Amino acid sequence: MAHPLRILITGSNGLLGQKLVHRLGQIPEIHLIATARGQNRLAAQNFEFHSLDITNKAAVMEVFAQTRPDAVIHTAAMTQVDDCETDREACWQQNVVATQHLADACDVQGSHLVHLSTDFIFDGSQGPYREDDTPNPISYYGESKLAAEELVRQMRSPWAIARTVLVYGVAEAMSRSNIILWVKKSLENGQTIRVVDDQWRTPTLAEDLAEGCLLIAQQKASGVFNISGKDLLTPYEMAIATADYFGLDKGLIVRTDGSEFQQTARRPPKTGFVIDKAIQQLGYQPRSFTEGIAIVAAQVAQQQA
Repeated sequence: MAHPLRILITGSNGLLGQKLVHRLGQIPEIHLIATARGQNRLAAQNFEFHSLDITNKAAVMEVFAQTRPDAVIHTAAMTQVDDCETDREACWQQNVVATQHLADACDVQGSHLVHLSTDFIFDGSQGPYREDDTPNPISYYGESKLAAEELVRQMRSPWAIARTVLVYGVAEAMSRSNIILWVKKSLENGQTIRVVDDQWRTPTLAEDLAEGCLLIAQQKASGVFNISGKDLLTPYEMAIATADYFGLDKGLIVRTDGSEFQQTARRPPKTGFVIDKAIQQLGYQPRSFTEGIAIVAAQVAQQQA
């Protein structure tokens, strides 16, 4: 019998990390090693857990020497775009320095690194984007994620970059909302909401992103892959689809544009991804946004039961 594929995840307490733990934990041929800063917050017990601060190189090297992963799925990052703009040192440490430590550890162990990246490496003038389009970040978050990609490309060990867009889903013990839950709650409470109709994204169900990362790791695929949803939508269109699904009052949704909102960091107007490469080479099959709403609705109902 072949030895199980040893997969280490960073950021296992986060939304994508949780979905990966859930999905990989169901596969007998995978030995799962979950890592996060602080304590494990997940109820599941079918994995090995190590508390790990990935900005600490010695700690990273030690955990890798102990666990000897075949593959690493690096989901941990500072992703709040405005916080990255104002606290650049923390952003650089978490998104770039930490990635360098992981890349170095993978090189030592011969581990395959699957690195998560973002549509925010693009300026949003030419979306939707393909894997070989030229990046041009307009925020410090985007700059940090592009710098991390460039470090990953220099590895001796095998690597892949999984870029994604606007990830949504339901997580255990997490306070962060997403567009579906925000729209549903606001409309149920009879609140009017203002939603922009001049930014485009291909929103990604967290379960689909986890599946895409798993496919890359299992197939030892290398290179850059766009792993997102397939529907190109504005937040306004996402809000309307959510109201339609739950049978809520669309009259409370007011169409507006980005000029109304003062945000610290600039947002790319039109990103979204062309995902043909992931579909053809990996067998990636994302759900539609409407199917994603149904999955989120079922999970919320389960949590409330």
